[in-house]
Amino acid sequence: MVMTALIRVLAPLLGVLALLAWGATTILNVTARSWFERDTAARARLVVSGARGALTAAIESGERSKLRAGLDEIVGDDRIMAAEVCSSSFVSIGRTRGFPEKFACSALTVRLPRSDLERADFSGADFTDELSGSPVQVSALPVSEGERQLGTVVLVHDMAFVARRETEMRRYTIVVFAVVALLASLATVMLRRLSWRSWTEELRSLLRLIPLSRAWRGEHLGRSRAFQPLLADLRAVVSELAEEENANAGGRWSAKRLQRTLTQSLHGDGVVVVANRAPYVHDRAPDGSIRVLHPASGLVTALEPVMRACSGTWIAHGNGSADRATVDKHDRVRVPPGEEAYLLRRVWLTAEEERGYYYGFANEGLWPLCHIAHTRPLFRAADWRHYQRVNERFADAVCEEVSGPDPIVLVQDYHFALVPRLVRERMPRATVIAFWHIPWPNAEAFGICPWAREILTGMLGSSIMGFHTQLHCNNFMESVDRFLEARIDREAQGVVLGGRECLVRSYPISIEWPSHWNGQVPPVSECRRSVFSELGLKPDALLGVGVDRLDYTKGIEERLLAVERLLERFPHLRGKFTFAQLAAPSRTLIDRYRLLNESVEALAARINQRFASGTYRPIALLRSHHEPPTIFRYLRAADVCYVSSLHDGMNLVAKEFVAAREDERGALVLSRFTGAARELTEALIVNPYDLEEASEGLATALAMSDAEQADRMRSMRRFVSEFNVYRWAGRMLADAGRVRQHGRLSDRLSLGLKAVDEADA
Repeated sequence: MVMTALIRVLAPLLGVLALLAWGATTILNVTARSWFERDTAARARLVVSGARGALTAAIESGERSKLRAGLDEIVGDDRIMAAEVCSSSFVSIGRTRGFPEKFACSALTVRLPRSDLERADFSGADFTDELSGSPVQVSALPVSEGERQLGTVVLVHDMAFVARRETEMRRYTIVVFAVVALLASLATVMLRRLSWRSWTEELRSLLRLIPLSRAWRGEHLGRSRAFQPLLADLRAVVSELAEEENANAGGRWSAKRLQRTLTQSLHGDGVVVVANRAPYVHDRAPDGSIRVLHPASGLVTALEPVMRACSGTWIAHGNGSADRATVDKHDRVRVPPGEEAYLLRRVWLTAEEERGYYYGFANEGLWPLCHIAHTRPLFRAADWRHYQRVNERFADAVCEEVSGPDPIVLVQDYHFALVPRLVRERMPRATVIAFWHIPWPNAEAFGICPWAREILTGMLGSSIMGFHTQLHCNNFMESVDRFLEARIDREAQGVVLGGRECLVRSYPISIEWPSHWNGQVPPVSECRRSVFSELGLKPDALLGVGVDRLDYTKGIEERLLAVERLLERFPHLRGKFTFAQLAAPSRTLIDRYRLLNESVEALAARINQRFASGTYRPIALLRSHHEPPTIFRYLRAADVCYVSSLHDGMNLVAKEFVAAREDERGALVLSRFTGAARELTEALIVNPYDLEEASEGLATALAMSDAEQADRMRSMRRFVSEFNVYRWAGRMLADAGRVRQHGRLSDRLSLGLKAVDEADA
């Protein structure tokens, strides 16, 4: 009877919905194909625009090897199959291997009118075709020097993915419509059956997850009660996962959405952050007053907005000259000043402890070990002992600050590799998320550390171990495999050590969006006027900006040398282009940093002396601590921002520059050795060691049209706004919520099994 009713409802409904599904997929596929073709054409123009300088130089010099190398680099894009350069007379002067003759220079004039190709205002053309039965799109784009056209670049794009996506879209749409029809039919039948008492009982039993067997319920009712808390928790998990899935399909991540995620995934429990650097430092000014400073730190830039959203406690080293004067008897102070959104707990270290733990083991040992920046790591047994003691003291502080047996603890960076295991030993039910903000080296390099096993064991006390990129996750897993006896699940990206599992995940860090500092600085035009006035620049000058701590991993020397090479190669920029380097002094007790400080100062002086003219100086070296409003003013005023890190986990200055440019102007030149280069692909990506490429990138950025700047900046701003720091934190907290709930379910299951055993006994 039920089947008859079901078929009677389903037959006509499925037929109508099948027709609707087919029509919908056809419209979607036609629209999507048009979008993909336009996107491919735009992508081709960006690729050629980025390589225009190198192609122009190679064509004019006649160096075919350089031309082929440039084409090979273009074909490195995963959807560009082949490339060729045609002369102004449509004769091939360079091509990649396997370029199809079907689209050669000689055949191009058959596909496109020669009169169009030779027009002075020709801006490019595109057409679609097939190659060996597979769809392709061909782009013909001019290469010119001023008003003189030097040739035409022909790019062949693989469009097979469009057909695959159309097939997937058709299949998905049909399945969705079929499911909708089935659910609608089932709902109709169920409504008719709800009047039957037996159906109501069955439905109630299903919702309670109680087996339907009356015999089982009658015989083992006492035992089933032992599992009722477990079943309640299981329903809660299903509900939370559904809510999280719905949230992920929602709008942009924000502070409110992060708060909602914290409430849903972790029931609103406060978060405890452990970091060496505090978000606010109280410093005593020369006149005796106390001022609040914001440390120059990417970690603070990222985490501080998260803590303002989530509340909780931030545990950090107190090293400001007035830090002790501002805390209560428990070494706590509420921050930010005036807002008081969360607690800052300060831990005091002696000068000897700070020298051994921070300057010694952390920054003369682990920092150069993890950064490929050609500085030898130094490991001393005395420094290691200080590192162990300080990690123990911070773990003690965590235990003092938490409430309850299962807190959420976020351990930040390489200063506290031992804290996760120490916290786990004291609070086995704690949910510990450790995040490593710097790169993780390969296993062979990591083996240089004499205490590699202890470091890894400490980190694996975490519930979740986070890195910026999947490469760093892979390197970490290889290190564990090399040095520890642990079970590694590469498919699930987890490590089981001592019976406890640690998940290894990539969480690319980002910045607050929108940045609250944007509201504290003037509009772009006013920022530009004030910065130009401070630097003594003419209104028509061009300004480049770099913002860094004075650290050898940031490539500041290479950056200044690239500016020097720029002025050598492009004399018209002399007297017009100035590069302002905002450099905050850092770790000055370490010899390598003192040498870097002297080297950068000497290099800037030499370049200024070489290219000085009247009041003009090409390098403005601003060595001091700069508060965020000052940094944002300079980023807003710049024509170009150059990030030249030699090795960086992410680099948030690049993202801050994007966030600061509400006018959608300015160009970003970005080192390929940063994590940000994997995300901000519309930046001009360069090798900072290659001064020719770096100077070419700066020249291209300075010559970039307003329209191209807007296109690139708009795309990068869209990415940073979507993948902001709230999303970074939300993903970690949601994962932590699942890990925490899994642990609670396991505890409930153990209690239930114990109750069953006791009942049997």
